[in-house]
Amino acid sequence: MEDNPDPRGGEPVFHELSHGESFLALLESRFRRQGLWLLDEPESALSFAGCLRLLGHLRHLLQDERNQVVLSTHSPLLAALPGAHTLEAGPWRLRRRKWEDTELVRTWRDFFDSPDRFLRLLG
Repeated sequence: MEDNPDPRGGEPVFHELSHGESFLALLESRFRRQGLWLLDEPESALSFAGCLRLLGHLRHLLQDERNQVVLSTHSPLLAALPGAHTLEAGPWRLRRRKWEDTELVRTWRDFFDSPDRFLRLLG
């Protein structure tokens, strides 16, 4: 997606973009300085390609060690952020897990291995 800049050279014209495109344009235009970035389920507005684009932007942002990102997600793709410390929430409260050992990743793998097994439960 190409940024949709204001003809006067300012920010993207957010109202002319889709929900996901405007979210990414906002993030890419504002998440440039060092800081602590808190994101709560940013994948909700994004397609698979949009999640990859977000992941790339976060990866670039984290090349500067002065930046930190705290990300809560239900997306195994975003949870795969290179170098991330993965904490899994559940009845056990919080626990540190390897990405591949999280329930999130295991559940998606189980679904992709046998979608019919899950779809049968829907009735």
